[in-house]
Amino acid sequence: MSFIPDLATLATFTAACLVLVLTPGPDMTLFVSRSLSEGRAAGMASMLGAATGNLVHTLLVAFGLSALIAASAEAFLVVKVGGALYLLWLAYQSIRHGSALTVRTGAPAQPKPLSRVFATGLLVNLLNPKIILFFLTFLPQFVTAGDPEAAAKLVFLGLYMIAFSLPFCAAMVLAAEGFSSSLRKSPRVMRLVDWLFASVIGGFAVKILLTNRT
Repeated sequence: MSFIPDLATLATFTAACLVLVLTPGPDMTLFVSRSLSEGRAAGMASMLGAATGNLVHTLLVAFGLSALIAASAEAFLVVKVGGALYLLWLAYQSIRHGSALTVRTGAPAQPKPLSRVFATGLLVNLLNPKIILFFLTFLPQFVTAGDPEAAAKLVFLGLYMIAFSLPFCAAMVLAAEGFSSSLRKSPRVMRLVDWLFASVIGGFAVKILLTNRT
Protein backbone atom coordinates (compact mmCIF):
# COMPACT_ATOMS: atom_id res chain seq x y z
CA MET A 1 0.00 0.00 0.00
CA SER A 2 1.87 3.01 -1.31
CA PHE A 3 0.00 5.51 0.86
CA ILE A 4 1.57 4.06 4.04
CA PRO A 5 4.96 5.61 4.85
CA ASP A 6 7.96 3.36 5.43
CA LEU A 7 8.41 1.76 8.84
CA ALA A 8 11.10 4.18 10.04
CA THR A 9 8.97 7.22 9.15
CA LEU A 10 5.89 5.70 10.79
CA ALA A 11 7.83 4.87 13.97
CA THR A 12 9.17 8.43 14.17
CA PHE A 13 5.70 9.84 13.53
CA THR A 14 4.22 7.61 16.27
CA ALA A 15 6.81 8.86 18.77
CA ALA A 16 5.95 12.43 17.81
CA CYS A 17 2.22 11.74 18.24
CA LEU A 18 2.84 10.36 21.73
CA VAL A 19 4.71 13.49 22.78
CA LEU A 20 2.05 15.72 21.23
CA VAL A 21 -0.89 13.99 22.91
CA LEU A 22 0.82 14.30 26.31
CA THR A 23 1.58 18.01 25.82
CA PRO A 24 -1.21 20.26 27.13
CA GLY A 25 -2.67 22.57 24.51
CA PRO A 26 -5.92 24.28 23.49
CA ASP A 27 -7.81 21.08 22.66
CA MET A 28 -6.81 19.35 25.89
CA THR A 29 -7.78 22.41 27.90
CA LEU A 30 -11.17 22.47 26.18
CA PHE A 31 -12.29 18.90 26.73
CA VAL A 32 -10.79 18.54 30.23
CA SER A 33 -12.54 21.78 31.25
CA ARG A 34 -15.84 20.56 29.78
CA SER A 35 -15.51 17.27 31.62
CA LEU A 36 -14.88 19.04 34.94
CA SER A 37 -17.68 21.57 34.55
CA GLU A 38 -20.39 19.61 32.73
CA GLY A 39 -19.55 15.94 33.13
CA ARG A 40 -17.82 13.20 31.18
CA ALA A 41 -20.40 13.07 28.39
CA ALA A 42 -19.75 16.74 27.62
CA GLY A 43 -16.02 16.13 27.77
CA MET A 44 -16.34 13.28 25.27
CA ALA A 45 -18.55 15.34 22.95
CA SER A 46 -16.06 18.20 23.06
CA MET A 47 -13.19 15.80 22.39
CA LEU A 48 -14.98 14.30 19.37
CA GLY A 49 -15.72 17.79 18.05
CA ALA A 50 -12.04 18.70 18.27
CA ALA A 51 -11.10 15.39 16.58
CA THR A 52 -13.50 16.17 13.74
CA GLY A 53 -11.81 19.54 13.38
CA ASN A 54 -8.46 17.78 13.12
CA LEU A 55 -9.91 15.62 10.36
CA VAL A 56 -10.94 18.72 8.43
CA HIS A 57 -7.47 20.24 8.88
CA THR A 58 -5.93 16.99 7.63
CA LEU A 59 -8.00 16.95 4.44
CA LEU A 60 -7.38 20.62 3.72
CA VAL A 61 -3.63 20.23 4.19
CA ALA A 62 -3.46 16.99 2.19
CA PHE A 63 -5.33 18.15 -0.87
CA GLY A 64 -4.06 21.72 -0.76
CA LEU A 65 -0.43 20.70 -0.57
CA SER A 66 -0.84 17.89 -3.09
CA ALA A 67 -1.97 20.51 -5.62
CA LEU A 68 1.11 22.54 -4.73
CA ILE A 69 3.34 19.51 -5.25
CA ALA A 70 1.78 18.87 -8.64
CA ALA A 71 2.44 22.47 -9.60
CA SER A 72 5.95 22.77 -8.19
CA ALA A 73 8.02 20.46 -5.98
CA GLU A 74 10.29 23.45 -5.30
CA ALA A 75 7.36 25.46 -3.94
CA PHE A 76 6.43 22.57 -1.66
CA LEU A 77 10.02 22.49 -0.44
CA VAL A 78 9.73 26.17 0.47
CA VAL A 79 6.58 25.34 2.48
CA LYS A 80 8.45 22.57 4.30
CA VAL A 81 11.40 24.80 5.15
CA GLY A 82 9.03 27.53 6.35
CA GLY A 83 7.23 24.89 8.39
CA ALA A 84 10.51 23.73 9.90
CA LEU A 85 11.25 27.29 11.03
CA TYR A 86 7.77 27.51 12.58
CA LEU A 87 8.34 24.23 14.43
CA LEU A 88 11.61 25.61 15.80
CA TRP A 89 9.67 28.62 17.07
CA LEU A 90 7.15 26.29 18.75
CA ALA A 91 10.01 24.43 20.43
CA TYR A 92 11.44 27.71 21.69
CA GLN A 93 8.04 28.83 22.99
CA SER A 94 7.56 25.52 24.79
CA ILE A 95 10.83 25.96 26.68
CA ARG A 96 10.31 29.65 27.37
CA HIS A 97 6.64 29.70 28.37
CA GLY A 98 5.84 26.10 29.25
CA SER A 99 2.70 24.09 28.63
CA ALA A 100 -0.69 25.71 28.25
CA LEU A 101 -3.15 23.83 30.45
CA THR A 102 -5.44 26.45 32.04
CA VAL A 103 -8.38 24.56 33.48
CA ARG A 104 -10.86 26.62 35.45
CA THR A 105 -12.49 25.09 38.49
CA GLY A 106 -15.68 26.17 40.18
CA ALA A 107 -19.33 25.29 40.52
CA PRO A 108 -20.63 22.80 37.94
CA ALA A 109 -22.17 24.51 34.92
CA GLN A 110 -25.66 23.79 33.61
CA PRO A 111 -25.26 20.91 31.13
CA LYS A 112 -25.75 21.93 27.50
CA PRO A 113 -27.04 19.72 24.67
CA LEU A 114 -24.24 17.40 23.57
CA SER A 115 -24.72 18.48 19.95
CA ARG A 116 -23.96 22.05 20.99
CA VAL A 117 -20.90 20.95 22.98
CA PHE A 118 -19.69 18.96 19.97
CA ALA A 119 -20.19 21.97 17.69
CA THR A 120 -18.29 24.20 20.11
CA GLY A 121 -15.35 21.77 20.16
CA LEU A 122 -15.40 21.62 16.37
CA LEU A 123 -15.52 25.40 15.90
CA VAL A 124 -12.88 26.14 18.52
CA ASN A 125 -10.57 23.71 16.74
CA LEU A 126 -11.34 24.92 13.21
CA LEU A 127 -10.97 28.60 14.05
CA ASN A 128 -7.77 28.30 16.08
CA PRO A 129 -4.96 29.71 13.88
CA LYS A 130 -2.30 27.90 15.91
CA ILE A 131 -3.88 24.51 15.14
CA ILE A 132 -4.22 25.44 11.46
CA LEU A 133 -0.55 26.42 11.30
CA PHE A 134 0.50 23.31 13.17
CA PHE A 135 -1.20 20.94 10.74
CA LEU A 136 0.15 22.92 7.80
CA THR A 137 3.71 22.68 9.09
CA PHE A 138 3.86 19.36 10.98
CA LEU A 139 2.37 16.78 8.59
CA PRO A 140 4.43 17.81 5.51
CA GLN A 141 7.67 17.08 7.42
CA PHE A 142 6.95 13.37 6.91
CA VAL A 143 6.40 13.58 3.14
CA THR A 144 9.07 14.00 0.48
CA ALA A 145 8.83 16.87 -1.98
CA GLY A 146 7.78 15.49 -5.35
CA ASP A 147 6.21 12.32 -3.90
CA PRO A 148 3.30 11.34 -6.20
CA GLU A 149 1.55 9.70 -3.25
CA ALA A 150 1.90 12.81 -1.05
CA ALA A 151 -1.85 13.49 -0.70
CA ALA A 152 -2.66 9.91 0.28
CA LYS A 153 0.23 9.80 2.75
CA LEU A 154 -0.81 13.10 4.35
CA VAL A 155 -4.38 11.81 4.77
CA PHE A 156 -3.09 8.56 6.24
CA LEU A 157 -0.80 10.36 8.69
CA GLY A 158 -3.57 12.74 9.77
CA LEU A 159 -6.04 9.89 10.34
CA TYR A 160 -3.36 7.88 12.12
CA MET A 161 -2.63 10.78 14.47
CA ILE A 162 -6.33 11.22 15.28
CA ALA A 163 -6.85 7.49 15.89
CA PHE A 164 -3.69 7.30 18.00
CA SER A 165 -4.63 10.24 20.20
CA LEU A 166 -8.30 9.40 20.85
CA PRO A 167 -7.72 6.64 23.48
CA PHE A 168 -5.34 8.92 25.40
CA CYS A 169 -7.75 11.85 25.20
CA ALA A 170 -10.68 9.68 26.30
CA ALA A 171 -8.66 8.52 29.31
CA MET A 172 -7.96 12.17 30.18
CA VAL A 173 -11.67 12.97 30.01
CA LEU A 174 -12.60 10.01 32.22
CA ALA A 175 -9.98 10.99 34.79
CA ALA A 176 -10.18 14.75 34.23
CA GLU A 177 -10.14 15.85 37.86
CA GLY A 178 -7.16 13.73 38.87
CA PHE A 179 -5.36 14.40 35.59
CA SER A 180 -5.62 18.19 35.76
CA SER A 181 -4.81 18.22 39.47
CA SER A 182 -1.67 16.10 39.01
CA LEU A 183 -0.46 18.30 36.17
CA ARG A 184 -0.85 21.44 38.27
CA LYS A 185 0.93 19.79 41.20
CA SER A 186 3.83 18.43 39.14
CA PRO A 187 5.72 21.39 37.66
CA ARG A 188 8.90 19.33 37.25
CA VAL A 189 7.07 16.69 35.24
CA MET A 190 5.49 19.38 33.09
CA ARG A 191 8.87 20.98 32.45
CA LEU A 192 10.16 17.57 31.40
CA VAL A 193 7.23 17.27 28.96
CA ASP A 194 7.99 20.79 27.67
CA TRP A 195 11.62 19.89 27.00
CA LEU A 196 10.62 16.58 25.41
CA PHE A 197 8.15 18.37 23.14
CA ALA A 198 10.77 20.97 22.21
CA SER A 199 13.37 18.26 21.51
CA VAL A 200 11.09 16.19 19.27
CA ILE A 201 9.59 19.11 17.34
CA GLY A 202 12.92 20.91 17.10
CA GLY A 203 14.60 17.70 15.94
CA PHE A 204 12.16 17.38 13.02
CA ALA A 205 12.75 21.00 12.09
CA VAL A 206 16.55 20.68 12.14
CA LYS A 207 16.39 17.44 10.15
CA ILE A 208 14.38 18.98 7.32
CA LEU A 209 16.56 22.10 7.23
CA LEU A 210 19.77 20.03 7.03
CA THR A 211 18.33 17.59 4.52
CA ASN A 212 17.45 20.36 2.07
CA ARG A 213 20.58 22.41 2.54
CA THR A 214 22.58 22.79 -0.67
